Amino acid sequence: MYFQMDVILSCAYPSEYPSVLPEITVRCAALSRAQQTQLHTALNAHLTENCQGDVCVLSAVDWVKDNLQLFISKSSSAAPALKKESSPQLEEVFSRLWIYSHHIYNKTKRKNILEWSKELGLSGFSMPGKPGVVCVEGPQSACEEFWSRVKVLTWKKIMIRHREDIPLDRHRDDDRTVDSIESLRKFTGFEEAMFDPHGNRGNHMDLGQLYQFLNEKGCCDVFQLYFGIEGR
Repeated sequence: MYFQMDVILSCAYPSEYPSVLPEITVRCAALSRAQQTQLHTALNAHLTENCQGDVCVLSAVDWVKDNLQLFISKSSSAAPALKKESSPQLEEVFSRLWIYSHHIYNKTKRKNILEWSKELGLSGFSMPGKPGVVCVEGPQSACEEFWSRVKVLTWKKIMIRHREDIPLDRHRDDDRTVDSIESLRKFTGFEEAMFDPHGNRGNHMDLGQLYQFLNEKGCCDVFQLYFGIEGR
């Protein structure tokens, strides 16, 4: 989809759309990298608040048309004054990405996943084997940076199966945003989780143990989103 000023809006639709928001990327040469990150954060917050569960692409197009110039006209160090429903200068966003891969075998990829998550201050876990499961949580900008690095590696199939975005109030003079992010984490640190591997190559995990692990973390509902069945 194209706008004036050579703006490109691309959408990647998960199979659960519209119950799960699509991954929408806006490209514009007039935006710096920082401004583009600010725009994506504000757009995702707007869609999460106003379009969750509904067809949302036209709403995203309208929002970009209404707000793009505000990001272009401001320097990257100054947050733009947006419409009432979305104010990046007053919001941080906590994200949790549930990533699905056909498989994760490669030792270098496994090492990258561990190192990048720790470098970016993300918590969560990675389950290698077939299928591969990765969960990262933390500030939205860090989650998006992690995803941008991971998705460009060579994969048979990789996608964001589900995402959670929670807007937070930003208080510049205290640490309450950090406290809020920490309180929303379901995982402590980031680990590679192995669940009694079996199979000819030792690459199939015990999904019952995975379900119990997710249940202990308070996020067992995602099991059905991954595998299409209720865990037990």
